[in-house]
Amino acid sequence: MKKSVIVLGQLSSSQWVELEQHAQLVGLSKPLDLTQQEVLSTLAQAHGIIGSGLAITPQLLDAAPNLEVIATISVGYDNIPVEELSQRGIMLCNTPDVLTETTADTGFALIMATARRVVELAEWVKAGKWQASIGPALFGSDVHGKTLGMVGFGRIGQAVARRGALGFGMRVLYANASHKPALEKELGAQRRELNELLAEADFVCVTVPLTADTEHLLGTNEFALMKPSAIFINIARGKVIDENALIDALENGTIQAAGLDVFEQEPLPSSSPLAKMPNVVTLPHIGSATHETRDAMAQRAVDNICLALQGERPISLVNPEACR
Repeated sequence: MKKSVIVLGQLSSSQWVELEQHAQLVGLSKPLDLTQQEVLSTLAQAHGIIGSGLAITPQLLDAAPNLEVIATISVGYDNIPVEELSQRGIMLCNTPDVLTETTADTGFALIMATARRVVELAEWVKAGKWQASIGPALFGSDVHGKTLGMVGFGRIGQAVARRGALGFGMRVLYANASHKPALEKELGAQRRELNELLAEADFVCVTVPLTADTEHLLGTNEFALMKPSAIFINIARGKVIDENALIDALENGTIQAAGLDVFEQEPLPSSSPLAKMPNVVTLPHIGSATHETRDAMAQRAVDNICLALQGERPISLVNPEACR
């Protein structure tokens, strides 16, 4: 008899068919309403859950005593209690690698858009304000030849740095990461303490994962170390920075501009000052949001959960201790 899998979100028709060969599938909407008897009954029979944006609580896990594996269609899992899963012997799988280059594209798009004021000036043209050649008040900043400071230097951080160093001749600094000798040789990258990086960089791009150690990693003191001409980019998680401190730094001219794909509260409230500042480019958390990459992420999740249900090790297992 096939094991039961709850599908949260969308899979392609071919992925659904592939997964259906290994499991009995039940599609549910997010978030799971634990007050509904239908949801509780489905969870009670579930051996696996696959989807994105999963809010996994102890209450949900209590309702799913047969659960063996959760396959999240994302790299980040800061909203999932990994230790709790491991204690219950539940495997957690994610989807690294397949979204690295796409997310790096998004990061560099934000670098370009903020430096050259692309969104601001596009709206200016659409509003019919282009009546003559622009003057210095609307000039942007060069990207080529500048210093790119990467806060975090994992897969995505390295991919952003390659774009900067090899494509735009940027000097690369990195912090909040172990020494990377091979990358230092390849890109000419130099490791710095965080405060040193903030003081030197023209562009500060954050790619660290959200953990207890990185929550509000950058706040008032850190923004004060940056150049008044510096541009801040965040493609990590919103809570890695103190958003109020960022708003103050932008309003006070402590830094020049920001490009943001992530926020402390998502969706970003329309009342947030960030949504109205002309020197801020705001995106709706689209780091990996291309047809090709989202399909590849879903396929990795399908591969992960199929392997787990067959008693094999998934490709991207977050908590191997759950298998003991």
